[in-house]
Amino acid sequence: MTTNEASMYTKRNTTPNKKIVWLKRILTLFFFILVPVLLFTLIKQIEWHEVKEALISYKVSTLLLCIAIALSSYCIFASYDLIGKKYTGHNIPTRQIIPLGFVCYAFNLNLSSWVGGIALRYRLYTRLGLNVPTITKILSMNLITNWLGYLILAGIIFLFGLINLPDNWKIGTTALQVIGAVMIAVAIFYLVACKYAKRRSVNFFHHKLSLPESSISFLQAGLAILNWSLMGLIIFTLLPQGKVGYPTVLGILLIGAIAGVITHIPAGLGVLETIFITLLQHQLSKGTILAALIGYRVIYFLIPLGIAVIIYLILESRAKKMRATNTKQEMKKAPLTKSDGASLL
Repeated sequence: MTTNEASMYTKRNTTPNKKIVWLKRILTLFFFILVPVLLFTLIKQIEWHEVKEALISYKVSTLLLCIAIALSSYCIFASYDLIGKKYTGHNIPTRQIIPLGFVCYAFNLNLSSWVGGIALRYRLYTRLGLNVPTITKILSMNLITNWLGYLILAGIIFLFGLINLPDNWKIGTTALQVIGAVMIAVAIFYLVACKYAKRRSVNFFHHKLSLPESSISFLQAGLAILNWSLMGLIIFTLLPQGKVGYPTVLGILLIGAIAGVITHIPAGLGVLETIFITLLQHQLSKGTILAALIGYRVIYFLIPLGIAVIIYLILESRAKKMRATNTKQEMKKAPLTKSDGASLL
């Protein structure tokens, strides 16, 4: 199946409900209006000389530490595709999966999930020899893995009130706790279902998906929790130490992540800044917050994107050769299986 056929197949089998489409459009329009207004208001109040001073004040060791954390996070996210490999049983080797996952994650963050998470993943996997149903299962497992960790981590932070909100936001604490409880309940339901459910298969966009083994579901949760935690750790490291707690930084990042998903703005540009400044300005100056977020965007978005572009070009240039190698390896395994069966007789 060609890439164009794969794209047509995917579009045809992923037609969303009309009510959901209109709800998403309304929410997107709301955020497209709200975010620019808030951002413009905040930018007018920012002392830009503070931003410059904060950026200059970063030590090289601090920046190198953040880069190391970012690369660790990307490697963890790329390993989500290894869960997909175990789940589907496909024959693409790990040495091809990790760089592919790295590229898709970088493009996903910077250019939206439709470009990096979906279109690019379908293209690269089809070029390496996988069919559309298998790729869809991998993509589904990636989504579940990412948001399972989000549900658990955000649920704990919201439920136990670990975010230090401004006084005028205290009224929203109870609502966050309720949301947190619901998040944890959904995550627990998934983990329990993977362990005990008798019905193991569900239909997902006209594709039959089976619940993974319990061990895989816990691996999903662990990796995703670690990945989200590392993302928050970068921002926490770039902020002045002792001024704001790590759970607060991580909680605000999680709030910003879901807001970015709703708005569909690539990289959540402006959304994350607005939320961080709004929720942290009672503890830090706006210039200091913005400087940390600029550093975060350079380290976690732009640098990996530059690396990903190079890796992507290499994958594209070698895809045909890698596919041929994968096919040969698969053909070598087939005779062995038959001979082993004959020897048993």
